Amino acid sequence: MKNTRLWITLPLLVLAVYWSFHSLMPSVSDRDIERTYGFSTDRALEHVKEISRKPHAVGFPAHSEVRDYVVQALEAMGLEVSLQQGYTAGDWGNFSKATNIVSRIEGSGEGKALLLLSHYDSNPHSSLGASDAGSGVATILEGIRAFLSRNKKPKNDIIILISDAEELGLNGADLFANRHPWSSDVGLILNFEARGSGGPSYMFMETNRGNEKLIESFISADPKYPVSNSLAYSIYKLLPNDTDLTVFREDRDIEGFNFAFIDDHFDYHSVRDSYERLDRNSLTHQGSYLMPLLHYLSEADLGQMKSLNDHVYFNIPVFKMVSYPFDWIWPMWYLALAFLGGLLVFGFRNQTLKIKGVFLGFVPLLITLLINGVIGYFAWAVITTAYPGYKDILHGFPYNGHAYILALAFLSLSVCFWIYRSFRSTSLPELLIGPLFIWLAICWGVGEYLPGASFFIIPVFALLASLLLLLHQKEPDPLLLLFLGLPAVFIFAPFTSMFPVALGLKMAITTTLITTLCFALLLPLVAQYKRKRTLGTLAFAGFLISLFTAHLQSGFTRDRAKPTSLVYLLNTDDKQSMWATYEKEISDWTRGIMGDDIREQGPGENNVPGSKYNTRYTFWARTGAKQIPGPVVTIEKDTTLGDTRFLEVGIFPQRPVNRLEVFTGDTPILKASINGVELSPYYLKERRNNRLFTHYISDNDSTYLEVSLPRGKELNLTLYEASNDLLKNPSFDIPPRPEENIPMPFVLNDAVITVKSIRH
Repeated sequence: MKNTRLWITLPLLVLAVYWSFHSLMPSVSDRDIERTYGFSTDRALEHVKEISRKPHAVGFPAHSEVRDYVVQALEAMGLEVSLQQGYTAGDWGNFSKATNIVSRIEGSGEGKALLLLSHYDSNPHSSLGASDAGSGVATILEGIRAFLSRNKKPKNDIIILISDAEELGLNGADLFANRHPWSSDVGLILNFEARGSGGPSYMFMETNRGNEKLIESFISADPKYPVSNSLAYSIYKLLPNDTDLTVFREDRDIEGFNFAFIDDHFDYHSVRDSYERLDRNSLTHQGSYLMPLLHYLSEADLGQMKSLNDHVYFNIPVFKMVSYPFDWIWPMWYLALAFLGGLLVFGFRNQTLKIKGVFLGFVPLLITLLINGVIGYFAWAVITTAYPGYKDILHGFPYNGHAYILALAFLSLSVCFWIYRSFRSTSLPELLIGPLFIWLAICWGVGEYLPGASFFIIPVFALLASLLLLLHQKEPDPLLLLFLGLPAVFIFAPFTSMFPVALGLKMAITTTLITTLCFALLLPLVAQYKRKRTLGTLAFAGFLISLFTAHLQSGFTRDRAKPTSLVYLLNTDDKQSMWATYEKEISDWTRGIMGDDIREQGPGENNVPGSKYNTRYTFWARTGAKQIPGPVVTIEKDTTLGDTRFLEVGIFPQRPVNRLEVFTGDTPILKASINGVELSPYYLKERRNNRLFTHYISDNDSTYLEVSLPRGKELNLTLYEASNDLLKNPSFDIPPRPEENIPMPFVLNDAVITVKSIRH
């Protein structure tokens, strides 16, 4: 009977792992949000379809078409809409004209307003922007329609901001936060984003202080599928990540919630970010956040949302969100340590535990952590060696990335089963002591340096309870041990996928280590399985099947297209021209255009336009010069006062262009402004690679640069002027990409670039 109950736990354990993922998000077929709040995913999808018909980055023809569509959609609801337009440079020297879409629903009270935020521009130059952030705009449009259909006046004003130029440097948010009179009315922000085309939507907050009031409000609003934890919150606060909400937090001390789905990361910022590839469940998930929060926060006192106190919080099936104060972190840790100490004393007294066995209990976990850590650390290097084309997926997450994650999890499990099989002579209680000490050490470390992850202590208490059972009963009920293992499964199983999806497969070590540590938390149950060699073999078979599946999906096809890049550069000073590419594995299409005399780019050879991942040209080839006019540059003013030289420079495009990037030499720049907008002193001091600014050009605008130099210093500028029309430019005869190729995102691509140097 015991064996039957024991083996019943194995499929139940697999089911629990499945449920830990499945419970994270709603299905599009789940009509609960529509019945409760009137939010229709189908209606939201119609907005996404219209918004994502064409690339609509700032300065692109479809940009104004999308803006007009959003304005008309808001006006169709009876709302008054205004456009806020202005130039901004943000904090990164990315200068552009931004046109924000702004509307307001008047409330009955006098308190702070709730701001709903997303952006309507897509990433230059090829992204269709269905997920990023057409899904966010669509969520707000459909959410507001459903809200207004109730004909209930909210207590708080609701401000709708569909911002512009987010992709260039949060410029639209900067424009509203610092120059719009309504920004002083805002008490809280809900911002909807995407960093992929699918998966669950994660909530992460932006605060300048503590999160206590925000997380209490979030839990009170009771969204049905919350996915969030204070580990992600703590990591986010440590990293230089930015959203539109960041501008409001930093510049205006306004806090709020971000909601973003990040899976299918390979579609991010690419032409594959399309209506067809957007996960309908992810869009439904966004709506399931917006509607309860909109109804709750439109009635709450938004002036009382700030707090000095932080909470630990995490999502878990059934309970949704669990939270408790940071003040509990160390009492809970010391309680767990005391609990373990008491169990050790009891175990040694009744001779259930022996010193030799306890020390031996450390060995299998340390061995498995070492082996699986090495596997995870080198996994991406091995994968890219076997499939070098993956190196051109700059996200670091290939189309078959989930198959690799599953393969690594299976391989880690096989190592665990095989290693623990060799320690059958060590009693089960003795095998648990090492994992408990290691987990307590981990909990001490996160409590000290990453307190948001302190909920890791919860499964440790469950493991302590299992040890208590094993010390008092020779054969505790396996189903009870499974129940005590559920917190480990529900909390940690999703992490095996979340980290490599978010950070790329270079972080595959998180999958292998989390799998190993979770296995340790489940030892009271899994160590009792008699056929560990067989289970290890089955897990290894799962590894081989997953690896074979990944191999079958490793080729580039229409649905899994290879990112390719090509630019034409013309130096207008010496009339030298060349093709260049960012590809590490040159595609046949790129090679056919560049010709046979392709040369590898040497390190530090070029000052190239910047990119998200600091990518540099990899190969180049000489080609014939075309009649491509560079910009006309004039020195409008050159005066010296005291120790400072002041210059005004006009830069006038002579062809339709999308972007101007300006680099300086070694001359220190004391002050600089573009079209009257000053670059921040901090940016000028910290800027890298001598880049002064990038102007993302709308309506073929001219650029006026005012710059201050030390007296007697030479002005030294290099101008890169680019148009994203290489494939359509009449000066070239470029064949279209094959269907298994797409433009590479994150780099200046499909561009005709002129290079011009100015010394004055």
